[in-house]
Amino acid sequence: MLHHISFGVADIEKAAAFYDAAFAPLGYVRVWEDLNPGNPDQAIGYGPAGGGDKFAIKLRGKDARAPGSGFHLAFAAPGREAISSFYEAALAHGGVDNGAPGLRPHYGPNYFAAFVIDPDGHRIEVVTKAAE
Repeated sequence: MLHHISFGVADIEKAAAFYDAAFAPLGYVRVWEDLNPGNPDQAIGYGPAGGGDKFAIKLRGKDARAPGSGFHLAFAAPGREAISSFYEAALAHGGVDNGAPGLRPHYGPNYFAAFVIDPDGHRIEVVTKAAE
């Protein structure tokens, strides 16, 4: 259903450092970037290596706002180890814990996920249903 989604961020360099590190264990990389210091429309697109963007961050400076507490975005992970690595990298790069890696049996018998809040306040989930 969705083609792609983007988040507005206050500081493109800080957000890029967070997403570069956090996405690496998931196999997501920068697939394009439009970085020009001083330009208010800087952006970076992320997705699977060799593919198009599915997620982008866009510089919005002081106007950046995360959606309210009812919103979160879930990214697919290749397995549980990748989720744990994502979680550690996210926390090491300015993310805030919102649910450590683990099984969530109330969502399904193999539902394994972690939850973080990025440096701009966006709520992120990373999930797999693989029975590792």
